[in-house]
Amino acid sequence: MPETKYTISPHSSEFGPSPRWVRVYFNGQMIAGSKSMMLLREKDHLPVYYFPKQDVRMDFLQPSDHKTHSDYKGDGVFWHVQVDNKIANNAAFIFHSSSGTGLKLEDYVAFEWNKMDAWFEEDEEIFVYARDPHKRVDVIQSSRHIKVVHNGITLGETKRPTLLFETGLPTRYYMPKHDAHMDLLQRTDTVSRCPYKGEANIYTVKIDDSQNEGLAWIYRFPTLECTKIQGLVGFFNEKLDIYEDGILLPRPKTVWS
Repeated sequence: MPETKYTISPHSSEFGPSPRWVRVYFNGQMIAGSKSMMLLREKDHLPVYYFPKQDVRMDFLQPSDHKTHSDYKGDGVFWHVQVDNKIANNAAFIFHSSSGTGLKLEDYVAFEWNKMDAWFEEDEEIFVYARDPHKRVDVIQSSRHIKVVHNGITLGETKRPTLLFETGLPTRYYMPKHDAHMDLLQRTDTVSRCPYKGEANIYTVKIDDSQNEGLAWIYRFPTLECTKIQGLVGFFNEKLDIYEDGILLPRPKTVWS
């Protein structure tokens, strides 16, 4: 079977308009809000929203000495975001596009996602990073026979899995807790958040004195679009042996392998 390499963004780079009304807040103030948004989808990077300068409260931006360079985006200059006494250092940036790339970024401002307090698309708060309109997530119940094995030990086996298909990523296999050996899984304090699926608790696989964190997870609070995986156990294909109808599947190659 040929090997497939999965990436964060499998598409070619693209800078284009987004029809969504996007707002970003910091320390109780709306720093930027626009219905004329642009979205940069850069290969092997997460999507980034760009606001037209006229829709940004430039009075909240203070110049920074920090600079960067990208062969694709050009030379970037950073700005601090300050509202009253609260400052987010190097939280905003503007790129002056390199000649020949076709990008026109100098009239737009982007923000470091995690340095802002809240982001909204329309009136719905969004998390982690901008959602890619070309990405699709489908959750489908199945009757495939799925068995998950780690170092020869079965972690779970089911004939009633739920399969999650996400653009650019390998199929994820979820199973009911009753079909997983929960005595081998130990919940950690680590929480993972996904803008498409929601918030998941990460589990360690504990066998005798061996512990391997991050090999399983459970979405206790999924998004409305992914409620069918709520409370199910998902497994990390890249680091586990997964059998489908008796056939060992090749481990996918992704940025998390």
